[in-house]
Amino acid sequence: MSTVIEIQERYARQLSPAPGSAEEIAEFHALQMKMPRMFEYVSKNRQSEHTSVIVPSMTLHKEELLKLKGAIYYEERLLYLLMLLRRPRTKLIFVTSKQIHQSIVDYYLHLLTGVPASHARKRLILLDTNDNSNTPLSQKILERPMLMHRIKSSIRDKENAHLVTFNTTPLERTLSVQLGIPLYGLDPQLLDLGSKSGCREIFREAGIPMPAGFERLRTTADIVDALSELWQMRPEIKRAVVKLNEGFSGEGNAIFDYRDIMPAKALNSAERKKIIEDKLVTGLKYEAASETWESFAQKFYNMGGIVEEFIEGEVKRSPSVQCRVNAIGEPQVISTHDQLLGGPSGQVYLGCTFPADSSYRMMIQDYGDTIAKVLAKKGVIGRFAVDFVVVKKNNDWDCYAIEINLRKGGTTHPFLMMKFLTDGRYDRESGLFLTSSGHPRYYLASDNLTSPNYKGVSPDDLIDIAVYHDLHFHSASERGVVFHLIGAMSEFGKLGVTCIGKSPKDAQKLYDDILEVLDKETSGGWTKRHDSLKNVMF
Repeated sequence: MSTVIEIQERYARQLSPAPGSAEEIAEFHALQMKMPRMFEYVSKNRQSEHTSVIVPSMTLHKEELLKLKGAIYYEERLLYLLMLLRRPRTKLIFVTSKQIHQSIVDYYLHLLTGVPASHARKRLILLDTNDNSNTPLSQKILERPMLMHRIKSSIRDKENAHLVTFNTTPLERTLSVQLGIPLYGLDPQLLDLGSKSGCREIFREAGIPMPAGFERLRTTADIVDALSELWQMRPEIKRAVVKLNEGFSGEGNAIFDYRDIMPAKALNSAERKKIIEDKLVTGLKYEAASETWESFAQKFYNMGGIVEEFIEGEVKRSPSVQCRVNAIGEPQVISTHDQLLGGPSGQVYLGCTFPADSSYRMMIQDYGDTIAKVLAKKGVIGRFAVDFVVVKKNNDWDCYAIEINLRKGGTTHPFLMMKFLTDGRYDRESGLFLTSSGHPRYYLASDNLTSPNYKGVSPDDLIDIAVYHDLHFHSASERGVVFHLIGAMSEFGKLGVTCIGKSPKDAQKLYDDILEVLDKETSGGWTKRHDSLKNVMF
């Protein structure tokens, strides 16, 4: 029997080619060539034997990840993929940073329809790194030879297996190569297309309207020059946005307000830039509360970024379009949403409603389709979202493309969960979602139900509350509440919900009801109810 050290040494000898090397990139591309055949095989045959290795690593800059409350629990958002176990010969290997509470796993498995939960459970392998640090999960896995060995040993047939991640970077490419299976996602060599600078260049190529601005900036002088030139281009401008190329969920944005320095508009270029620079250093307003100029400027230099006009408007909304380029290169529009935003200037993602408003739904769908076709030609595969800002002008809407998120995001899991639960489809002609019986469904989803009172509420407590108040999802009526980020509730007082209703008002009512119930129960009502049940039973 091999010792742990012997297995580690043997595995280390197999870790070639070196991460980031030309050999690794060539091997990755060779693996990716398998995806089209595999996609065709699996999509056309429900009985196909297939293994998905799911690694929900949020491989982002550590500084940006630290801004996200309970970031480690965002790995749980990909638990909707447990619904793939409806296919009787599908096997899932789900790897997380820390062990998922058994009640959370049971909760998702009991949402399955058509397959007994016990049958699905036998085809699910749960592994974890036992590491709560902010190190990306993909890196944690790569640093653990024994865990890598267990994952590889659990893959039944590498010719019919693939890797699924939250986003892709060189770390996920290395993980794919070392596991010997293709990655269903973006080639890391194309990552720049999803940076804030890359987005603006894609919008320009696609002919999609976007805010006036400048990309490929890096230094403080670059920002000052861009702010000065933007002021000349748009004399009526009130505010501009300074964005880190790789900011996440709006937390990498900052607002520059011209209204405080209006007299400088009439000065010569040098004097105007000096005033802009002083204002930049002392008066930039950050979406992240913990941000400072020193740290922001350093990150901007490291990542690069953009400056663009902040779109003003009395009636302004922030819709998005979800798209996919499948493994055989077909671009598709999947859904539209209206995003629910918060933060100091309304740029931080909080949640969404499906579908987007009917008055601009088809417009942004068409724009999303055009962008998806451009990205498909550049070799992009996988899911992504395009964010817009629309401003009402008279009885029409002015539309501006803001960014492309080349990864799964906050609008991915609620839509796919509804799709899996109802076995329905997105209807492109109407922009609605129709269940298998042809009935429309709507939802309101959020990652940010937060309250200090939620702390200490365990997964079992939450499920008990939902069942008692009959707010869980019912497969018969195809209506109800589905929870995510359940693990974050006890530690961070944070929870995610997807409220699926028969109309927008119905979805809103479910959301209002769950808020009311949670506020009541976590303020003492839950304990009192259990006391009363105890008295009745005994």
